[in-house]
Parts: sequence; structure tokens; C-alpha cells
Amino acid sequence: ALAPRIAPVHVGQPPAGLDRSRWRDLHRGRTRPERTLDLHGRRAQDAYHAVRAFLHAAQADGLRCVAVVTGKGPMPEGGVLRREFPHWLNAPDLRQMVLGAAYPHASNQGAVHLLLRRRRLP
Repeated sequence: ALAPRIAPVHVGQPPAGLDRSRWRDLHRGRTRPERTLDLHGRRAQDAYHAVRAFLHAAQADGLRCVAVVTGKGPMPEGGVLRREFPHWLNAPDLRQMVLGAAYPHASNQGAVHLLLRRRRLP
């Protein structure tokens, strides 16, 4: 049997299954991150592994909201980390952890706040 397909997460777009007030708080930066990972100066592969470890640890610790600072990067579309980050969130092991992702400040797209699912206990 195939596992149910979870819709991809898109930074800045409300996900299915998250109530509007919860999304609004995340999107407007009202949901305070309980932990932050700063990826400035990291190479993409190192940053990817850091994000995975960070999200697994945050969920294991029962955190609901975390921030990941990718930096804006030099180009108009952003640096490598900012461009790659949404793809990393949709990796199978991470996608199931993330409820929603938003830039909490429209003027600063160098940081993403993530709302994590509660961990399912076996």
C-alpha cells in the first residue's frame, strides 16, 4: 500500500489542513520561533544536513515553531540556500514534519518560520 501523498509545502502559501488564524499568526510573524538555525556562510550540502538535524531535533523536543535563516543571497532570486531550502522541506522525511512555512516579514525573505507537526508517539 502506498503512503498517502502529502501536498508539497510552499513557503508563503497557506497549507491545506492548517486553520486560517494559525496560518495568519505564522505568516505575520506572531508565532514566535522557539529555536533558530542560522545557515549564513554554509555550503549547500552542509546546510542541508544541518536543516535535517535541526528539524529532527526540534520535533523530538516537541517544538512547534522554529526559524531557519537562509540569508537573502546576492541575486534578485536569492542565494543558493534560499533557492534550495523549499526543495529540502519537501524531502520525504522532512515534509511529514512541516505543517507550514512563511516569511514572517515581507521585507525580509532571508528567514523562514516553520510550523512543525506534533510528533506522533508510537
